[in-house]
Amino acid sequence: MDVLVPSEQTETGQSVPDASFNDLSFFHASEGKPLATPWQVAMTRADYLAQFDLPKGMLLDCACGSGIQLAAYASRLKQPALGIELDRARAVASCLNLNTVARHYASFDQGWHRRSLVVSGDGTASDAIASAVGLESNSVAVLMLDPARPRNSRTHDLDEMQPNLPSVFEAWKPYLASSSRGPCIVLDLSPRLTQELRDGVESIVDSFWPGIERTWTWMSRGGGRVDRLELWLGGVATPNISKRFVRLSRTFGGEDTVIEQEESILVERVGLQTARRNEWVTILDAALVESGLVDAWLSEQLSTASDVRWADASPRRPRIHHNGPLKDDVHPFVVASGRVVELLDVPLDEANIDSIVATALDNDISALTIRCGLDAALQPRLQGSIDRQLRNRQGRRRAFLTRHTTSNHLLLCVQYPQNSDA
Repeated sequence: MDVLVPSEQTETGQSVPDASFNDLSFFHASEGKPLATPWQVAMTRADYLAQFDLPKGMLLDCACGSGIQLAAYASRLKQPALGIELDRARAVASCLNLNTVARHYASFDQGWHRRSLVVSGDGTASDAIASAVGLESNSVAVLMLDPARPRNSRTHDLDEMQPNLPSVFEAWKPYLASSSRGPCIVLDLSPRLTQELRDGVESIVDSFWPGIERTWTWMSRGGGRVDRLELWLGGVATPNISKRFVRLSRTFGGEDTVIEQEESILVERVGLQTARRNEWVTILDAALVESGLVDAWLSEQLSTASDVRWADASPRRPRIHHNGPLKDDVHPFVVASGRVVELLDVPLDEANIDSIVATALDNDISALTIRCGLDAALQPRLQGSIDRQLRNRQGRRRAFLTRHTTSNHLLLCVQYPQNSDA
């Protein structure tokens, strides 16, 4: 075990500009860059954490990696950081990144930075670490954990997390300061955890702190993918909010889009029947559907009379059919939304593309996007043919083409006039 003081570390290696905020460059080691938290994500979490009345004490991250998330918390909250990292090279990188953030925000000589430490060692060796750094019981304000897990795997078991949750909780429970709602804990978990595995996480948490408040948070940077999954516990759980989905702004500092849910909403999923002209079709952000918050969002966007019907579509293109328009047609959770103006009973292939374009021209369409599953080699050829034939025409409307699930009809859908291509 080795205790490192950030301000005493000499810079080694080359820093790399952060992809979400080019004004900052971070140090990485031992192939740590692909695992590092983007600064936009780190600061979004830090802003959430700052909303709570936290106890005084250290901000502990017992598997801190490159330390970027820890630096965001410490600089935003002005509380000292204690990072623990098994890999010494990454521990050094954590020190350098704490220094980088402190300099960027002109707080290098402030108390939080001067008292911050990084330990190269086992994140579950709580007593030895506490003795080495002078940490007393009840002096950890917030416990953070982003455990290592298998890469390039669709799923993994909870026991594959390193360090695992029970060993971390057992080790650090005596050192956690308590708020009126229990200890403050943030778990950064794999977005690939199934509902069964999330239930397993909750069971582990309840075995240490029965009935503790919790808020699950899904975070997406777009593209229909869940990038981050977190569990906020105790004093940092949002009261009466069980789930939250955050779609990050396209730019650092922009306004994020958030949907929250107090309790699970049980909505019967009605499937498609026949294809209908004049019904509305909406392709949703797959990450929103994966989070389980889509029904809460739809209750805001559509009236109960809208008769939502779900297409049995690919998870990459979750699609609903409904009887009226969305209230917010340019919402970040919407990939495309429009009204069906034509039903085409032809295959989507090169032999029929000219007739499909002719139908688009008859409907005053200037741009038509294919939004249904196709062979990877065929899709660009068909889309290119459509684009070439519609280029420089006098159409005034944008549209998309999708396939009805049960009848295999092609649906030509005219988008809202103000809805841009997401």
